[in-house]
Amino acid sequence: MHEMSLESDLKEPTPFERAHSQYQAIVQSRKLRQFKSNRLNLIGLALVLLVVSSALLAPWIAPYEPNEQDLLNRLDSPSSEHIMGTDQLGRDMFSRLLYGAQISLRVALVVVAITLMIGTFVGVVAGYAGGWVDEALMRFVDILLAFPGILLALVIAGILGPSLTNIMIALAVVGWTQYARIIRGSVLSIKEKEFIKAARLMDVSKPRIIWRHVLPNVITPVVVLATMDMAYVILGTAGLSFLGLGAQPPTPEWGAMLSQGRNHIQTAWWVVNFPGLVIMITVLGFNLLGDGLRDVLDPRDLGDVEGKSL
Repeated sequence: MHEMSLESDLKEPTPFERAHSQYQAIVQSRKLRQFKSNRLNLIGLALVLLVVSSALLAPWIAPYEPNEQDLLNRLDSPSSEHIMGTDQLGRDMFSRLLYGAQISLRVALVVVAITLMIGTFVGVVAGYAGGWVDEALMRFVDILLAFPGILLALVIAGILGPSLTNIMIALAVVGWTQYARIIRGSVLSIKEKEFIKAARLMDVSKPRIIWRHVLPNVITPVVVLATMDMAYVILGTAGLSFLGLGAQPPTPEWGAMLSQGRNHIQTAWWVVNFPGLVIMITVLGFNLLGDGLRDVLDPRDLGDVEGKSL
């Protein structure tokens, strides 16, 4: 009986919550118009969509298999047959870059999803529970943050051995702490607001308070951080692969392609310049998009909205 009551408690929104949702919809509509009015936001969105669509359509638009070798046409310069040239084994650079987008985005999505879930859980628990729980969790976070992230990831990847899976583990280990700290700060602020105190006085269950009121109000900084974290993970993956700790030949990963082509940079500029350009475009796109989302989804503005509506 208690379980059924708790389930209905979690599922059925109150009139108060429905009014709040309607007000938020109006605010989000205004924020969307603000996002569209900034040209840099649209450039970032366009770059991200270009990379994502290239990755999704790679099997159909790539003219060659990514690992197909043609030793008679090694290090061919860009031409109508190979628009971005070929590498030291005669493989088509354009095809490898397209399939490399799949690998880089897949790694970034997995790492960001893992770090987001761990960081959200730790941040919510620490911020809402407070006391010794908060103290213990945040001291552990501080210890991890005391080390440079990429250096710690380098050490972990070196211990685990070279592979993309180990890179994902290494980047996830060092990445969740940022989410935990930001979310914990948001929770500490939100739980002191009047609508949270009112919910406690009305004897609303803790799961409902967290699910209905706390989590929706920490989504904004999480979305912004996750978007910008995509750029960090893609750059980190490329860097570790360049050092030989990530993707191994013949995997068409962007950082590995840079590493394999660096010995030919003076005679075949395209084997290094094109992978570097793709990495730059992808990182720039996610950073511009993240900046746009941060400006549009300003937590302070949303906090003011929630305070007025509640």
